[in-house]
Amino acid sequence: MGVIVRAGRAPGMRAARRGRVYPRREGVTMIRQRVIVHGRVQAVGFRFSARVEAQRLGVSGWVRNRNDGAVEAEIEGEPRAVDAMLAWLDEGPPGADVTSLSTADLEPTGERGFRVLS
Repeated sequence: MGVIVRAGRAPGMRAARRGRVYPRREGVTMIRQRVIVHGRVQAVGFRFSARVEAQRLGVSGWVRNRNDGAVEAEIEGEPRAVDAMLAWLDEGPPGADVTSLSTADLEPTGERGFRVLS
């Protein structure tokens, strides 16, 4: 898994909110990312807010709480929409305090819709 960095910009990277950087994905039509969100991200409405944002952006996938206090999600869609969702996950809803994101590339599955898992 990769960890999204907070500062600096390597070649081929572009800035996102909070100074984090995401790789450029030119010529790719659909991508899927697994994301682990660390920090104060449970009991703040994170999963349900993530579903609203995912629907707004038109990405598919799911989100769930983990036993270690983190939130895990898989997001699939067009690269710009997935990048926008990653940027939102980096901030979270009001009341959340995101300290880091861990990401991993996955093969797209063609999933439709966005679900909150228990």
